[in-house]
Amino acid sequence: MADRKVLNKYYPPDFDPTKLPRLRVNPVKTFVVRIMAPFNMRCNTCGEYIYKGKKFNSKKEDVLDMDYLGLKIFRFFIKCTRCLAEISFRTDPENTDYVCEQGATRNFQAHDFAEQEEKRLAKQEAEDEANPMKALEKRTKESKNEMDIMDALEELKDLNARRANTDIDTMLETVTSKKTPEELADEEDAKVAREMFEQKRKKIKRIENDAEATESDDLDVISNFSLKNAPEKSNIAPTLPTKKSTKLSGLVVKKKKTKERGCFIKRIKCKAHHCE
Repeated sequence: MADRKVLNKYYPPDFDPTKLPRLRVNPVKTFVVRIMAPFNMRCNTCGEYIYKGKKFNSKKEDVLDMDYLGLKIFRFFIKCTRCLAEISFRTDPENTDYVCEQGATRNFQAHDFAEQEEKRLAKQEAEDEANPMKALEKRTKESKNEMDIMDALEELKDLNARRANTDIDTMLETVTSKKTPEELADEEDAKVAREMFEQKRKKIKRIENDAEATESDDLDVISNFSLKNAPEKSNIAPTLPTKKSTKLSGLVVKKKKTKERGCFIKRIKCKAHHCE
């Protein structure tokens, strides 16, 4: 116990520190650090999604064969939360981002794609400026595409104009109805005929059903019948039936009583009955 607490240890006079065995030290030092996933990724082994911001206990090491303007590049190792497969990614100080090296696939990111597209367009513009024939071909192709787009827009406008004139209710009825086209055509003809008949019916003026006109018509029928059946030489007026309805050769005539005495015919001169 006293041996471990001493400050000075005994070294013999023949001690040579160069003869001590040297320990093999790994030049790449690793440290355990707590980090968060810098981007969305998917494990290549099990297909598990690892989202940005998920925390891991990772191993950190220096990349000896890479640097950027004297800045060190670090590599990190994490394990998948489902299958425990190793995933590694490193820093990218040139683009201020991270690069996925193995074990996983980085998901699509819109801002990265936009930046890459801008770089590609800038590079292509520089090439076009250097080659005028290529720039001319590109402008010709763009003008042709614009003309095709304008033609397509005009066709769409015409189609929309035709659809605007159509009746939506009629279209829905046609689609939802289970009737055949022949039945629909018959119904349309019947509808037109009904409308024409109603218009013709409205034009006809109907005579008012007056009581006196009805009475005179009935009496005219009776008088004509009596003239045909009356004897040639007869000074006696025939007796008239007292019933309200009389059947005369299939014709039923309703008689109405009059207040005047004598002949039942009102305001009509009858030769058969000797009325004056």
